[in-house]
Amino acid sequence: MSSALVHLLGVLWVCWWLASTGEAQIEYLRYKDPKQPVATRIKDLMSRMTLEEKIGQMVQIDRSVANAKVMKTSFIGSVLSGGGSEPLPKATAEDWVNMINEFQKGALESRLGIPMIYGIDAVHGHNNVYNATIFPHNVGLGCTRDPDLAQRIGAATALEVRATGIPYVFAPCIAVCRDPRWGRCYESYSEDAKIVQEMTEIISGLQGSIPVNSRKGFPYVGGKTKVAACAKHFVGDGGTAKGVNENNTLIDWHGLLSIHMPAYSDSIIKGVSTVMVSYSSWNGAKMHANRDLVTGFLKNTLKFKGFVISDWQGIDRITAPPDSNYTYSVQASIEAGVDMVMVPYKYDEFIQDLTLLVKSNIIPMERIDDAVERILLVKFTMGLFENPLADTSLVNELGSQEHRDLAREAVRKSLVLLKNGKNESTPLLPLPKKVPKILVAGSHADNLGYQCGGWTIKWQGFSGNSDTRGTTILSAIKSTVDPSTEVVFRDNPDNEFVKSNNFEYAVVVVGEPPYAETAGDSLALTMMESGPNVINNVCGTVRCVVVIISGRPIVIEPYVSTIDALVAAWLPGTEGQGVTDVLFGDYGFTGKLARTWFKSVDQLPMNVGDPHYDPLYPFGFGLTTESVKDLVARSTSAAISVRACIFTIMVTLFISLYLTG
Repeated sequence: MSSALVHLLGVLWVCWWLASTGEAQIEYLRYKDPKQPVATRIKDLMSRMTLEEKIGQMVQIDRSVANAKVMKTSFIGSVLSGGGSEPLPKATAEDWVNMINEFQKGALESRLGIPMIYGIDAVHGHNNVYNATIFPHNVGLGCTRDPDLAQRIGAATALEVRATGIPYVFAPCIAVCRDPRWGRCYESYSEDAKIVQEMTEIISGLQGSIPVNSRKGFPYVGGKTKVAACAKHFVGDGGTAKGVNENNTLIDWHGLLSIHMPAYSDSIIKGVSTVMVSYSSWNGAKMHANRDLVTGFLKNTLKFKGFVISDWQGIDRITAPPDSNYTYSVQASIEAGVDMVMVPYKYDEFIQDLTLLVKSNIIPMERIDDAVERILLVKFTMGLFENPLADTSLVNELGSQEHRDLAREAVRKSLVLLKNGKNESTPLLPLPKKVPKILVAGSHADNLGYQCGGWTIKWQGFSGNSDTRGTTILSAIKSTVDPSTEVVFRDNPDNEFVKSNNFEYAVVVVGEPPYAETAGDSLALTMMESGPNVINNVCGTVRCVVVIISGRPIVIEPYVSTIDALVAAWLPGTEGQGVTDVLFGDYGFTGKLARTWFKSVDQLPMNVGDPHYDPLYPFGFGLTTESVKDLVARSTSAAISVRACIFTIMVTLFISLYLTG
């Protein structure tokens, strides 16, 4: 009996041990269990993390310095592609997926297996990627006054970004550009805060619409076809003095709240996952070190619960000159409330400095925990723990015809007709498709890179037609006109050439070269050098429509009187047929200026409502036209009505004569 009892007790002990260790194993995996509440998963994971693992989550590095080993040993929380940073030239969606999965596998091999989040700029479509659909830049979209269109563009962009295995975008830019001399003005929807607020609907497209009864401020990403978005650049980046990039915004608290802040409130209500801090300063205080605004207002007052990310080497620029006291920059930015730092190269130095600051009790552990909890909240919310690896199931979404059709719609709705005919009785537009011969001229007529602008394939954009796929305006014209119409193209024709040919009319396409950020800052705001010459040579001889390709209003006053029709086409992107859709009357012009068009740069800054407001074309201006189809229908209807009226009169006269006779 005693032997049997001992055996029984042994079996019971083994069962108890197996049960207890099983429970421990379940407990250990709690943060990986999608059935657990997100708060429980975060708490469980945080309790297991070392300081080094927490600080690693706060680091974002560029793909050029990332590899599986670095991800594993440094516990890196995020990787990004800077402007133009790609796996290889003309990389396919599969190339992107393979690269990102390599980094992700390294992260998953770390002790706790926390997935990294890959981020990329997608400011007008998936703009870094070959063959992607490039939508009009925000300066054009603001002229549509169409938040639903913005939402649909967001959804299409999310699909194309996910097609390459990327779950996070640094978009939208919700700056309110108050001075077109700013090199980033084309990233702004409008000088008017209300339009910018309305266009934050793009966030619902990127991330998905938040569920009913969602808690205010909490991030939301609706599954594997959506991406985490980033509202940028907090705050006041569009108001810097003289439009100088990264400069000082001089404005009182009321002005900051009423002009530059409203779109952030709307973005937070829509569940935006992240917010990026601006390089710029507010009344002399660097935003990357501004605790009152980043922690005090954004996090505490607006109740933003996602994570705050720095701009590219943004913390370095807290000091003047940049990087002159890196340890101080790390301290100032983290204390201000920056949660994730876009390093992007010297991650070892950042990790060492932040670790020392925490261990020296200069930065409290509570601040580190707050940052990491916010980062983990976004990662859990977007399902990154359940689906850390990308696949190729969405590769056909990249540059799909459906998305190109949407971009074409966006182009035609964004165009603003500023002039149509030298007098109201003789409008030039819509142009006839069937004529003997027409001239297409200008530096921007057959240049896809110029058409797309900065932040396209490369950081500063490109020139020519080979860097990605799309339709130039010249190609669109050739495919739109009647086959019998001869289309002659000259980049910069002289006066004699124009005179010696019997052109029915001319389409002149001129504007700015591509640029991004500080490289685009301009005090002169003039078009490319050949532009005025082309306008004078062509429009002085033949009826012409001038199409301006630019990221902002530019100087056009000296030439307006010689132009028959003038169109602001902004930076339309890859779908040039959106331009010809309205030039030739398949659709009517509907766009309205979301920016004031000045007479002279001496007037700047000048925005609607200013006491000295005296524009060439005011905010909200935009002539409208009817499509040819509608014109024909209306004239046909009118003709039928006239014929019916004549018939009625004749019948009435006949009856009258009969009765009197």
